Amino acid sequence: MIEFRNVNKTYNTGTEAVKNANFRIEKGEFAFLIGASGSGKSTLIKLILKEEEPSSGSIIINGKDTTFLKQNRVPYLRRSMGVVFQDFRLLPDKTVYENVAFAMYIVKATPKHIRRQVPMVLSLVGLSEKSKMYPNELSGGEQQRVALARALVNNPSMIIADEPTGNLDPDTAWEIMNLLNDINLRGTTVVVATHAKDIVDKMNKRVITIKDGNIIRDEKGGYDSEI
Repeated sequence: MIEFRNVNKTYNTGTEAVKNANFRIEKGEFAFLIGASGSGKSTLIKLILKEEEPSSGSIIINGKDTTFLKQNRVPYLRRSMGVVFQDFRLLPDKTVYENVAFAMYIVKATPKHIRRQVPMVLSLVGLSEKSKMYPNELSGGEQQRVALARALVNNPSMIIADEPTGNLDPDTAWEIMNLLNDINLRGTTVVVATHAKDIVDKMNKRVITIKDGNIIRDEKGGYDSEI
């Protein structure tokens, strides 16, 4: 669950990136976050991930107010989140298996748990046969599947995907979105920031639209023509 209560974010430059944001994403929900470049969309994602702090207001994640969370507790908060980026962010010198396993190694999972969990999530994203390959041997879609497996491997309660289809061709983009939809149907909360109008229109999920830092629309439906 993610809740913003009267959240504002003003950067040191004076830019008001987010203005009085109020919304609540329930456990198991699928929500799109849309807006033009510079609208405040990326800032909202960074606020959820605690990469940025709000100037005022409160942010509640999984029932806990994270607004004044101590820095040494942030890694524990992020363990409840799987994050997928547009540019994949894979480790080039590690295999597919090692990239996914590394996310478990960081949280001090046991070798036995890693050996059991990594093949399971690679199977889920359709990459069982690619486990020994390196990122530069994979297509863009396959690299994004690795990133998705890495995001899933620690069983997060939510997946935050920031433009996950931005570097992919349309067919591959749909493959990734269908995977995210399947993951959501298994009970994981999914939040996707995107510019992909066709995907938003066709999937008919909840859409939160931000423009000039303001949330101007929050309802189920397609892409907002106002942006």
